[in-house]
Amino acid sequence: MATGSPITMSNPAYTVETTPPYAPYRAGLLALIPLHVVVCCVSLVKVANYQVYILYDPKHLSYAIVVTAAFSVAAILFATVRFSLGYFVGFYLYSMILGFLWINSFSKFNYNLRLAALSAAVSAITFLLPALLINAPAKQVFILSHQKFLRLLDLILLVTVGTFAAASIYHFKLVWLDRMYEFREQLQYPAVIRYLIGIVPNSLLPLAFASYLALRSYRKAAIAILLFPLFYPITLGKLAFFSPGWVVAMWAASRVFEARTAAILSLLLPITIGVIFVGITTSGPLFTYFDMVNVRMVTIPSSALDIYNDFFASHPLTHFCQISIVKTFLTCPYQQPLAVIMREEYGWGNLNASLFATEGIASVGLYLAPVAALACGLIVAIGNKASAGLPPDFVLISSSILPQIFLNVPLTVAMLTHGTALLFLIWYIMPRSIFDRDLDAR
Repeated sequence: MATGSPITMSNPAYTVETTPPYAPYRAGLLALIPLHVVVCCVSLVKVANYQVYILYDPKHLSYAIVVTAAFSVAAILFATVRFSLGYFVGFYLYSMILGFLWINSFSKFNYNLRLAALSAAVSAITFLLPALLINAPAKQVFILSHQKFLRLLDLILLVTVGTFAAASIYHFKLVWLDRMYEFREQLQYPAVIRYLIGIVPNSLLPLAFASYLALRSYRKAAIAILLFPLFYPITLGKLAFFSPGWVVAMWAASRVFEARTAAILSLLLPITIGVIFVGITTSGPLFTYFDMVNVRMVTIPSSALDIYNDFFASHPLTHFCQISIVKTFLTCPYQQPLAVIMREEYGWGNLNASLFATEGIASVGLYLAPVAALACGLIVAIGNKASAGLPPDFVLISSSILPQIFLNVPLTVAMLTHGTALLFLIWYIMPRSIFDRDLDAR
């Protein structure tokens, strides 16, 4: 074996990489990244034709190209470090900041545009450095036995069914996507059910699906996928609607590509398809796809940074009082959730936003936003350490929903309400032996 090459453990579905801390340089990855940057910018030009809050002016094109090209240099990290949760989430958040820098170049708002762009770029880098580079394994002081882990997986399926049954007592509405907003305001659940609705489909079910695949329990893996659609009629959310297809797509991608390539393609391919579709037609199902993916999934999280910058340029900062427990100790200038405040101020619907907007811009302002981003990157790095030693494909599949979550909600909400912290814990205590079946048989 060549010096510095990774040591792997054989398994039909997974490869566990234990060394070195940095993955080999891949020219293919480095080729994908500039392509992704170009496609993202082209997509934003297309979006500007159909959304009034996204502008495009050829007079500012040169500036926009220089800014996004300069920021693209940071993307070389994605071609040199090995896969981790921080890699997966970080690539999506990197793309979101890239989109904001483009939008910022044409923004119609009057906040300090140059300072906001610099703050966003530095924040992205301070987040990415720990999120990508801190991935040494944490010593497992407690490990579930094989049998107890199997029971935990079965318990997840039971909790899933129980959550659906309990939530259905309060609300169950089966409507198409274009009508879900008519009924979403009616959703009122007790706190326990509310948390379960966020945790189970976004963290626990993907974990169960990935684990059953690793155990070759394909029937239970299929059951896990079939349970995902139960959450749409009780949440009326697009994420719940598309989750089963998304998780299966990530599994399929992991069978063809290495985890890093699959993570990049999971965002690049949908955006590219949307650009092609809108070039063909501006109506019908193809345009609906463009609106759902290129506009709502990709552009709105970037646009939220533009809006939050504008709002907090002339309003008091929150100093983290949007976090419920902090609000009990501090006098908060806002009594309503930030998403509702943005809706009332700008009239574009509830606008939740990522950690860069909430823990950064809203909480501490532009100058300290990079410090907040660094702290968030360190928290994500805990997930890297908890999952170190697990196969990259397993981490990819079991965390497949999380990048979408991180694009649209604050870190605190992602960690608690959507179960990211619980997923970290299970990664940490789960037995690595479930991936060593071939070795055990020898």
